[in-house]
Amino acid sequence: MDIRQLKYFLAIAEAKNITKAAKKLYISQPPLSQQLKLLEEELGVILLERSTRKMKLTEAGKLLQHRAKQIIELMETSTKEIKNLNLGVKGILSIGFVSSAGAMLLPEQIHNFYKEYPEIIFQMKEGNTYKILDLLNNGMIEIGIVRTPFNTENFNLIYMPKEPMVAVAREDLFFPSSLKSISLEELKDKPIILDKRFENLITSSCHQVGFQPNIICEGEDSKSILLWTYTGMGIGIVPKSAAKLMPNKNLRSIIIEESELETQTVIVWVKNRPLSEVAETFLLNFKE
Repeated sequence: MDIRQLKYFLAIAEAKNITKAAKKLYISQPPLSQQLKLLEEELGVILLERSTRKMKLTEAGKLLQHRAKQIIELMETSTKEIKNLNLGVKGILSIGFVSSAGAMLLPEQIHNFYKEYPEIIFQMKEGNTYKILDLLNNGMIEIGIVRTPFNTENFNLIYMPKEPMVAVAREDLFFPSSLKSISLEELKDKPIILDKRFENLITSSCHQVGFQPNIICEGEDSKSILLWTYTGMGIGIVPKSAAKLMPNKNLRSIIIEESELETQTVIVWVKNRPLSEVAETFLLNFKE
């Protein structure tokens, strides 16, 4: 298996048709079919189920498609880094971040770093905490900015200050306009919208004060939680800084007075894996 075969496979997987993939790659169909056959024989699996109309990825095919994209992206990034070093560019800084943390923390840090090192190329990837950790483990990024809780065993960590969770609601719904904070008990029987990764934290906190939360909707990032909250269907629960991701005069956030209901932004990188000089220098901003 080589890079050329992976590129061929990705083209077929995307087009779901060998003829269309061959046209896109500017090669004839027979050698492309042969390369797919050789790849399947080498791996000992069927990657695409053939039919008269279009092809369908098998589970093995879906896995290879995911990994092939990562491998090719890593190869292209490595090539770019080496070429840039040869041209005198200091390097590439690859960072992954969750929107609720990175969007608040990164802009100033990136701006200041760029002013000091204007030849740096930034590669930014956004996703939920689990996606960012996966990108770190697979070497697609060097530094992650994520939120607790998560399994910290394989990572070096720099913790940012803790922050409370807030209840976000439409101004005309659920709470009096004069409220600045609420107790957790005041969420009892109210419709709650939350990020799935905070479900255990929120549910256990509610259980400790004596009720089962009425969770009506779960998402995977703070932006979507805020969008659904804006519809008026429920009360969004997000970290305090995340409430600023969607500034809107019709939405307001109320601090939840519960010491157990806190989260924390964490700067992470993989243990026992050397960092580039660029990444090491960038981390000094947070270590100081």
